[in-house]
Amino acid sequence: MTAGTEGSGEDLATESTEDLTEELEEDLAAMGVAPEPWLVVIDPQTLFADSAASPWGSPMFADVVATIRRLVDAHPGRVVITRFVADEEPTGSWVPYYREWPFAQVPDADPLYAVVPELADVDALVVTEPTFGKWRDMLQAVVGETPHLRLAGVATDCCVIATALPAADDGAFVEVVTDACAGSTPENHALALQQMALFAPQVTQVTAAQVLDPS
Repeated sequence: MTAGTEGSGEDLATESTEDLTEELEEDLAAMGVAPEPWLVVIDPQTLFADSAASPWGSPMFADVVATIRRLVDAHPGRVVITRFVADEEPTGSWVPYYREWPFAQVPDADPLYAVVPELADVDALVVTEPTFGKWRDMLQAVVGETPHLRLAGVATDCCVIATALPAADDGAFVEVVTDACAGSTPENHALALQQMALFAPQVTQVTAAQVLDPS
């Protein structure tokens, strides 16, 4: 039995599930309805997660990584992990930036850029960029142009906010899972959440409990 109009030659049964899912998500986005969410875990790397190994390490990350793992397990097939890696040949304002922070200008394979052990075995797509914000062509190619993004990771006041706001500006539905994000300090974490709250309803904030048990 076909779902197409008689004589049209269309048979939706011949379309792949992936194609139908993409069409449905595009239709929902066009109507202003958030499609099925993608969990994007921002930069869970030693560089940002371990304050003993890096001056950029968050003192909050150890307290949220288990929550991130629970979120990962709740989004099978729809998880992206992003990584920050310094550009080998920085340009513009990145040049004086790396003069100030030369420790970070190391090769991709350096242990500083490794995903933390708690998440290293996650079945996820990995997007690597030389910028703090990850809303760029590579991530968009995975999740689509107007996706529903659930953001977790580190640092709330740097890479998370730098991803959330450009994505929302492009029309993405952005949820920030507040207790699955870690700031450079608790104070900066709170300030970043306060700033992102100004962009509701394009950027909304939820807790992991609300995501994992929406009832």
